[in-house]
Order: sequence, then C-alpha cells, then structure tokens
Amino acid sequence: MGVAKVWRYSVIFKIWPSGPSLGAAAPSRRPISWTAICGFMLFALGLISLFTGHVASNLEWYSQRLVKRAWFYKLDGGHRAQIDIWKSRYSSSYYGCSERGPHFASAVHERSSNGYLLIATSGGLNQQRTGITDAVVVARILNATLVVPELDHHSFWKDDSDFVNIFDVGWFISYLAKDVTIVKRVPEKVMTSMEKPPYTMRVPRKSEPEYYLEQVSPILLRRRVLQLTKFDYRLANDLDEELQRLRCRVNYHALRFTKPIRNLGQKVVLRMRKMANRFIAVHLRFEPDMLAFSGCYYGGGDKERYELGEIRKRWATLPELSPDEERTRGKCPLTPHEVGLMLRALGFKNDTYLYVASGEIYGGEKTLQPLRELFPNFYTKEMLASEELQPFLPYSSRLAAIDYIVCDESDVFVTNNNGNMAKILAGRRRYMGHKRTIRPNAKRLSALFMARDKMDWTTFSRKVKSCQRGFMGDPEEMRPGRGEFHEFPSLCICKKPYNYSNVLSKENKDQFSRRNPTVVESRYRYLSNSSNLDEKSLQKFRKGRLREGHGSLIEEIDPDNPLSD
Repeated sequence: MGVAKVWRYSVIFKIWPSGPSLGAAAPSRRPISWTAICGFMLFALGLISLFTGHVASNLEWYSQRLVKRAWFYKLDGGHRAQIDIWKSRYSSSYYGCSERGPHFASAVHERSSNGYLLIATSGGLNQQRTGITDAVVVARILNATLVVPELDHHSFWKDDSDFVNIFDVGWFISYLAKDVTIVKRVPEKVMTSMEKPPYTMRVPRKSEPEYYLEQVSPILLRRRVLQLTKFDYRLANDLDEELQRLRCRVNYHALRFTKPIRNLGQKVVLRMRKMANRFIAVHLRFEPDMLAFSGCYYGGGDKERYELGEIRKRWATLPELSPDEERTRGKCPLTPHEVGLMLRALGFKNDTYLYVASGEIYGGEKTLQPLRELFPNFYTKEMLASEELQPFLPYSSRLAAIDYIVCDESDVFVTNNNGNMAKILAGRRRYMGHKRTIRPNAKRLSALFMARDKMDWTTFSRKVKSCQRGFMGDPEEMRPGRGEFHEFPSLCICKKPYNYSNVLSKENKDQFSRRNPTVVESRYRYLSNSSNLDEKSLQKFRKGRLREGHGSLIEEIDPDNPLSD
C-alpha cells in the first residue's frame, strides 16, 4: 500500500471514528475534504460575528429588557416583588400619542365628497361610543361627509337622548375638521333632489376597509345618501396606524361630554377628593340584565331563576348555559362581596374610599351590605349629588356618563366584567398614563372563592395576589394586537426612551412624595378640602395639571380652540 493511500485512509479514520472496514467492501460514504470543513467553520464564524455585532449595536435595548425583567419580576425570598396596588411602577414611561402623520391627507370638502353617511348606533352609552368612533373612520375610508350619528332610543335602556344631549357636538365637529367633514344634517336641497329615500343597509360585524370600498362605496356614489344601521363593532379591530390613531383622536379627544354632564362629574370627583387623597372606583355591573345575559346563578333559588329567566327571554338568540360551567370558565361577574374580598386580599385597607358606579343592583341593599362592611367609606353618585342629579334621572346614558367621568378620574378603577364600559375605560386609562385598572381574573378567582372557608386569610390573600398578576393594568401585561383596540390602543401609546437611572430616581421620588407631598399635591389637597372653592384658583390648578401630563375629562377647555385639548 503506497504512502499516499495510507495517508488517505488515515484522514478517513479521523473523520469517522468508527471508520469503515479495511476489508473487501469499499466505504459507502465519500470522504469529506479539508476544504469543505474549513469552509463550514468559516461560515459558522461569520454567523457568530454577525450575531455578536447585532447584540453590540443593540446593547441598550437588550440591557433594557433584561433590567426590566429583573426589576419587574425580581424574586424576594422566593416570591415575586410586591405589586404597588395604587400605581404601576412603569406608568410614567408611557404616554398617549395620536397625532396625525405628515402624509395623512386633509379631509375631503363636503362638495367634493362621495356623499353623505348616516349612522344609527346601537346599545347603551359605551357601545354607542364605539359605533361613533368607528363611524368617523368609515367616513374617512369612504371619502364621505359624516352626518352627526343618531343614538339608539330603542335599546334595553330606553333612553331618548340625542347626540347633542350627551356630547359637545360643536367640539366634535371642529376637533375632527382636518380628518373628516362632519355636518349636523343632510342639506335640504340634497334631500329634495333625491328621487328615492336614503338607502339603508347593515354591514357585517368587524368588516375590513376593503369591504367598505368594494361593497358600500358604489352604493354611496350611486345614491349620494346612505344610512348604516345597528352600527356597533362594524369595523375591523386591526387597521393601519393612521386609521387607528384617528380612532384615538375621536374616542379620547373629540367625544367630549356636554358641559352640564362635565360639571356634575367634576363636582362628584371633587367631593370624593375632599374626603380622601385617593379613591377606588368600582364598576359593579351587577344589574339584573347583566346577570340574566350571563346565564349565571348566585344562590337565590327558584325566585332568582324565574326572574332572570324572564329577562333572558328578551334575547331570543341566547343559548342555554350551565351556570356552573360559566363560573368555572370565568364568565360570571363577581358578587359585590367577592369584589370586596378581592380588594382586601390585594391590600386595600378597611378605610379606603370606594366610589361604586352602578345601576340597579340585583338584590338591592342586601346584596351590597357585605361590600359596605368591608369598605365602610362607600359612596355613589346618588349619595354625593342627590339634588343635582334630579334632572339626569330619566336618562340612563347621562347617568352612565357621570359614572364614566368619576371612574376615569379615580386612582384605581376596578371592572367586574368585560363589557363595553370596562373596555372603553381600560383603554382610556392606558392612553392617559396607565392609571391602575384592575380586572378580576374570574376564572382563577372562582375556585378561590369556593374554597375560601378552607384556608386562612393569609393563604387566601397570597393566592389572590398571585392570580391577579397580569390583571392589574400594567403597561406591558398585554401584547400589542391582543384584544379589542378600544381596550388596548397599542398604536396610540408611545414609550419614552428608557433610562435605568431615571427609574431609580423615580422610585426614590415616589417614596419621598409619600412622606412629603409635592407643592402641587399640597395645593390640590388644600383646594379639595376648602369649603369655598375659588373657581379661578381651580382653573389655574387644572391648567398646571394638564401641563404636567395629567389627562382629565373634566378640564375646562376652550371649545373654539382644538389645540387646547
């Protein structure tokens, strides 16, 4: 055997440790050359260098993520860091941003538009709010002139209020003038020139912009006036960034309540602040219609089954549901007692002030009594503004608007279901600085409530805190694109550049301010506790709050200047 041949087989043995036999049978695989091995190694080194270069160039981003996780989820003796129940630690790093982009074209003039779009909304106040918001966006998609939407007078709530009775119509039109042309009514000459009455149609739920362009636009062009009925959630959840930001401009800026509603809401908030520096607002949503719709059972025997069963007949398409299965799935609203237990277990003390936003509670005072015992400082709009509330009593939507204002201004907002008001307010509070919003994790809490008599309070409290992580309204507990856009308007929320030292200084500042209130906080306490509120001083203070980034529904804003919002 020649020298070259021996060298060749020695290379093969090094590559294949078990080596082919030197017998008669030839090796089944071709030998791998050193050139191929060197090439593979160079390729791997290239990949490694690319990866390390990427990490080096984005070191700040990676360090931010790692530091945040270490801070937000750090372990303390085997347990996660304690949640601040009043305020999210990272809320100051986020802010609402819904400005028009530089390439977002101006609104089409009324004479140049494709026609007039009439909208008939559906449901209660907050369901109608989603319809109004989407109506503006649909008008933009269709290059149409939007007529001020018509509110629903025939829903379960039987409220005959018109748009002008609830929302500031002048502000609505002027604020959105650069985005969509809005008029109060179709011009008389257009109506008289029409050969047929306005065409009426209902679009499918969550229709894409393409559907409006392909199916609705031709009808609008042909008929000039088009009405869309039962308009709630008729536009897709996911839209491009500019249209999503338009949604935010409508919902968080253009839809402003009328002055009488704002004034009474402001009075209720100030009366709560006069009694306490901070308070919780709870949207109980324990009315008979809600319980009937949910299909849940709360231990009221045949009487409850009959009463809620009769209400369920109003919705002919509701399926038969198993109350036990619905509760296990987390679909049942918590009872007022369970809401109170959850809050106490999270760490809110007996002297915490509670504002309860609700209509008629099923079971009345008997149902509310356990919550009152857990939180004696218990208030409602009826308790705080009994006489001023009289003109609003016949109108459920106006009463809901007052609750909306107080819940938005609260330090902590607690929802009790995933309904329209809960979603709308959760989204607004995220947009306005991620104010603490607590959603009960009903699926996990239901098992705890059923077994609470079998464990001591310390164990129960620890388990409640554990299952509520991720349901406290923290900035990054929801991924962008998850859920309804009204609940999590991710494209309208911007993040400030991350600076670890700022987080440390913010932590120290928060600890210091809890011991020593700032001048602004002291000024606010003085004004809130003053028996004779000076309106000029209050207005000056509100402007200061606005400059500091405190979003508010009750700021007095010049209606003739859209930039003042």
